[in-house]
Amino acid sequence: MDIDRILRALPHRYPFLLVDRILEVDGTSRVVGLKNVTINEPFFQGHFPGHPIMPGVLIVEAMAQVGGCLMLGTMDHPERKLVYFVGMDGVRFRRPVRPGDQLRIEVTVLQVRGGTCRMKGVASVEGTTVAEGEMLAQIVDREATGGTAG
Repeated sequence: MDIDRILRALPHRYPFLLVDRILEVDGTSRVVGLKNVTINEPFFQGHFPGHPIMPGVLIVEAMAQVGGCLMLGTMDHPERKLVYFVGMDGVRFRRPVRPGDQLRIEVTVLQVRGGTCRMKGVASVEGTTVAEGEMLAQIVDREATGGTAG
């Protein structure tokens, strides 16, 4: 999935789109995506001056967006749906992510019940796990939200 398909699946846009490419999709159970981390990211201005580190919450958001690509990428009209990130459990940060790193994000579906999906995400840099945790997401109709997100 290239950036054009990602933009069709996800409502996120700059500066909050945190997926650059989807490398692998295994049916509806597993997805692997990439996020190239550059010094041009707006969050590095304040996190932290002179010692830039990607905020952990944005690493988790990148994992959620990769999972959202899996969930929405299988639908006929993803532009009519939104994936809400509604929970996380057992999130751990193993090492800092710095400019120049490439996050490889693997998300595996653990359970789907109705419009809710529980997923396990693992983010790594050069084969070393930097963050991991479980996420809970819910698929909703965009019309039910009162507008569009983005």
